[in-house]
Amino acid sequence: MTWSILTHDPETGAFGVAVATCAFAVGASCPYLRPGVGAVSTQSFTNRYLGPAVLDAMARGLPPDAAIEAALAGDSNRAYRQVHAIDRHGRAAAWTGASCVVWAGSLAAPGISVAGNMLAGPDVVARTLDSLLADAGSPLPERMMRAMDAGEAAGGDRRGRQSAAMKLISSEDFPDLDLRVDDHAAPLDELRRLVGIWRRERAPSLPTAPRRADPSGTVDRAATQAAWAARGLDLRFGDEPG
Repeated sequence: MTWSILTHDPETGAFGVAVATCAFAVGASCPYLRPGVGAVSTQSFTNRYLGPAVLDAMARGLPPDAAIEAALAGDSNRAYRQVHAIDRHGRAAAWTGASCVVWAGSLAAPGISVAGNMLAGPDVVARTLDSLLADAGSPLPERMMRAMDAGEAAGGDRRGRQSAAMKLISSEDFPDLDLRVDDHAAPLDELRRLVGIWRRERAPSLPTAPRRADPSGTVDRAATQAAWAARGLDLRFGDEPG
């Protein structure tokens, strides 16, 4: 039903997830991330309890394969599940149950995991991974976007397309990037457009936003007002003279 990417950047500690499917609102069900711990995607007749369970286990120190095994132990329908995970060491593991709809499988490399089910064929996962490896060093959002495009070009979800999502988390308890396309005829095209808007309008403000290292953040009044003026907006702060 789905294919997804998990990535880890050892230099920044960031984790990223990108996912696409021919089902409604994939971003509400599959991707799970936790700063300093890892990333998980739970898919194929999705059990949403598995994502937090795998993250909890990795937070306790279990490697991804053991974390997935522990999370699945109590799931009597695990044969229908597909789960993959990556941890802060860049280790990856995946489970594809025997009852997942073909084609289903996964591939991994250091700091990368790609998994999918109900796909057009193994090339979807292979080309997604190849793109990630060839694009090493690029910013994670754009790198994941190009890799998802490569998987789509190889056939993607064999049923078609409907939704896509991307999340990126670094040092904070909340994502730096959290984008969802819940219902769209070309969800990856729409996701690419949203990534471009995020890069232009949201990413530049992340360093000055409230964060663990600076809980109050920084407000550059002059720069903010200049940006308003450049957009033709007649706005001012409440304590500015009228």
